[in-house]
Amino acid sequence: MLNFVLCDDNIHILNKFSNMLDLIFTNNDLDGQIALATPDPNEALSYIKSNSVDVLILDINFKSNISGIDIANEIRSINKQVYIIFATGHLEYLILAYKCKTFDYLPKPISMENLEATILRLFDDIKDNNSKKNFIKINNKNTLINADSIYYIEKSKNKIIFRTTDAEYCVSSSFNKLKAELPSNFVRCHKSYIVNIDNIDSINNDVIHFDKANNYTCAIGQVYKKNFFEVFNNEFNANLNK
Repeated sequence: MLNFVLCDDNIHILNKFSNMLDLIFTNNDLDGQIALATPDPNEALSYIKSNSVDVLILDINFKSNISGIDIANEIRSINKQVYIIFATGHLEYLILAYKCKTFDYLPKPISMENLEATILRLFDDIKDNNSKKNFIKINNKNTLINADSIYYIEKSKNKIIFRTTDAEYCVSSSFNKLKAELPSNFVRCHKSYIVNIDNIDSINNDVIHFDKANNYTCAIGQVYKKNFFEVFNNEFNANLNK
């Protein structure tokens, strides 16, 4: 599921955005949700820094000492993958907005038709962008998961369970086929587990720990142990040298 954040200091426009976006999700069977809708740019920035966010729809000219361009630039310094869509009536900001690697620019007043076209193009862009592997399509209903949000993937009988930062997803799929489609930071550590080594918190006695708040853990199997630690140690050393 794609998490959207909306930020506009005009409450009327913010509510209209939210209603239109929910309707677009429903009418087009898109797996998206509004994680936050706020008139406060500082609240939006704080939320994005500590939560998994895929798309930000942002006004540019706020009645405060921070602008939408400022927010976008700060977000880009910590998250280069989030999709940013600017919505504003100030056309003079157009060039500055695109310098923030903006996905689209929506001039106000925003119509349902224009917003829907942008959202559909965004979902198509994510699905077609297989080479980057930022998002994983897990079923035939346009359900997309940000790969960075996945702690581990578990095989349970004929089901595959994705344990993520914000939800759990259960689908019918082949474990081996899935592994071939995942980014290189996903490593099989057990006959029943594939882990995202970027999200490992610690390893104790061949037990991998992830988010302490959720008590997520999974075991390292003897058959997979050697390869797992080779990949894990190489990734750890690579991160140290960055």
